[in-house]
Amino acid sequence: MQLSINKPSVFTIFKEYSLMALGMFLYSFGWICCILPADAAGGGATGLSLLIYHLTNGAISIGTMVLIINAVLLVIAGFVVGWNFGIKTIYCVVVMSVIMHFLQVWFTTPTGWVAELITARDGLELPNGTIVDLFNLKNRLLSAILGGICSGIGVALCFQQGGSTGGSDIVVMIVNKFYTISYGKFIRYTDAVIIGSALFLPEVGIDGVIYGYVMVAVFSYTVDMILSGNQQSSQIFIVGKDYKAIADAINNEAKRGATVIEATGWYSKDNSKVVMCVCRKRDLAMVLKVVRSVDPEAFITIGSVMGVYGKGFDALNKI
Repeated sequence: MQLSINKPSVFTIFKEYSLMALGMFLYSFGWICCILPADAAGGGATGLSLLIYHLTNGAISIGTMVLIINAVLLVIAGFVVGWNFGIKTIYCVVVMSVIMHFLQVWFTTPTGWVAELITARDGLELPNGTIVDLFNLKNRLLSAILGGICSGIGVALCFQQGGSTGGSDIVVMIVNKFYTISYGKFIRYTDAVIIGSALFLPEVGIDGVIYGYVMVAVFSYTVDMILSGNQQSSQIFIVGKDYKAIADAINNEAKRGATVIEATGWYSKDNSKVVMCVCRKRDLAMVLKVVRSVDPEAFITIGSVMGVYGKGFDALNKI
């Protein structure tokens, strides 16, 4: 008997997209209201957008540049690896870009209640275009750390709902079409290059580069803490009523690989099948939601694995 995949309810869809929007707000808030006032560098597509923002003397807003970069990457990825990156990624990119744009308008051009707040607090009027230190930390390191925490929480919320902020995720997807490369190593290398490039910007300088590396470290640790600790990948064993429907759902809905293993229930002495799936930690919540939609009563065990090598993960020659 085939189990049908239960379609998510309207409430579930609303909750997922609301949480992704909240995550993108926190991510944008961390960058615009904490990292930008600290004159710190950053990694990924947003860090590159920040570099361009400084190079153009603020002519192009960070949110607009983030949208342009991600749009170009999404189009390239569509032609290279197919149009399977999902509506959630596009949704997160658009929401993030819009929020960043408006936050930058509100907090780098003091008008209205923002101007009144800053004037009352600091006792001086800020000229148009001034980047506002919203929390009055007067410490660039603290601002960078706070920015890393806020953006890390935002990205973790997004990952838990099956979304993605695009940027480096899309680039890795394109590169892996031709070469097997470790996601973690690729992110570290690209972040190092982007942040290091800010050394040549007078607005940032060597101290801003150092704060940028601190921010990335805090950001990564925050995401790891929320997404099941420090594990790099998760190994999932699933025992359900219909292993075929579960395996098909993992392949087709979650876009992840699955392996069916012969097993015997020793209490009942009945032969059964176990579905095994290995996925990145950021994809764990999405895989579990898909399995639950097929068989809410499935027996599931999750384990942390130290390393995964093979297609779609790390290559042995990359160690």
